[in-house]
Amino acid sequence: MTPTAGESGAKRADLLQRLAIQTSERAASGRLRRARTIGHAQGPWLEAGERRLLAFCSNDYLGLAQHPQLIAAFKRVADDEGVGSTAAHLVCGHRREHAELEEALADWTGRERALLFSTGYMANLGVMQALLGRDDLCVQDKLNHACLLDGARLAGATLRRYPHGDAAAAARQLAGEPRAAALLATDGVFSMDGDRAPLRELAALCGRQGATLMIDDAHGLGVLGADGAGSVSEAGLDAREVPLLMATLGKALGVHGAFVAGSAALIEGLTQFARTYVYTTAMPPALAAAALAAVRLARAEGWRREKLAALTARFRSGAAQLGLPLARSDTPIQPLLLGEAADALAAARALEARGLLVAAIRPPTVPAGQARLRITLSAAHEDEHVDRLLEALAALPRPPG
Repeated sequence: MTPTAGESGAKRADLLQRLAIQTSERAASGRLRRARTIGHAQGPWLEAGERRLLAFCSNDYLGLAQHPQLIAAFKRVADDEGVGSTAAHLVCGHRREHAELEEALADWTGRERALLFSTGYMANLGVMQALLGRDDLCVQDKLNHACLLDGARLAGATLRRYPHGDAAAAARQLAGEPRAAALLATDGVFSMDGDRAPLRELAALCGRQGATLMIDDAHGLGVLGADGAGSVSEAGLDAREVPLLMATLGKALGVHGAFVAGSAALIEGLTQFARTYVYTTAMPPALAAAALAAVRLARAEGWRREKLAALTARFRSGAAQLGLPLARSDTPIQPLLLGEAADALAAARALEARGLLVAAIRPPTVPAGQARLRITLSAAHEDEHVDRLLEALAALPRPPG
């Protein structure tokens, strides 16, 4: 009889103790994350404890999160039907509000159909688990969001990562396994750098090599394109060139949830095989109604994108005059590159002391040596808010070197 671990004298590792050690190590390296409790929000102003802070860290790019029309749509449905959907979409959770939102999202993005998911993370996991298998290839940008990387790993596919924004390197990765069914996945706008993927080059590459292209446009939808349809629309690419489009409802649209848009065949397949859709309670119908109101506002009120672009340009111009080390980005995501985690934390604390809330982003969210302040702008900001931020940034001590 084979002895058990206890009988053989070997000691099994304690999982909780191991996690505690890893947490302590992260704290010692200045990379510990903590949630901040916000007591009240009013536009770009947040109340935390006794302090009122001007925030430059939310993803509410169009300033819609507190729009009266969204609130009214939510209340109207909640008053009539309650809050929870009570079940998965395929049981009895799919309500009229969900169907109307999916139709609106498909129309906005120029696709045949759309499918709602509870979060962007779940959407990407579900898509990749449904599409990819162990003999398949998934090629991704090295700076893709964690959920795209996790999706490929969950599916068991071979994951190959190419240097950021390098379409030629992506081509080499695809060419290395010419017989494998392949998915090339990339962010449209990168969440930590604010720059854009070379979408036209990647689309042409996938066309040549017979790979499927998937774009995560969480930070492009609502912000880019003539009517806010996102980075794919702005690049002039259609549903044939980008057959898989994912985007979220909790950033520029100010609500919650996500969707995948594509052909009717794709959506039918995901309905059957995307486990994060099949086995998850549907989002509250009141949220779907609020998201539909947000879609209509985002499409109709182009002035929000124009104001956002003007604020972004104002900030970049002022930062250039101050010699601040900004990354190259013309989107509302404006990373101020500071290098070490301690420097980013110190800068964030100094700004908070002046009444400004900006997120310090440290490894492992970004690569080692690339800690930063992730400054985000919103149509809810005004010129004087941007000027106040620039004045505070000018007063920060500059790290050596």
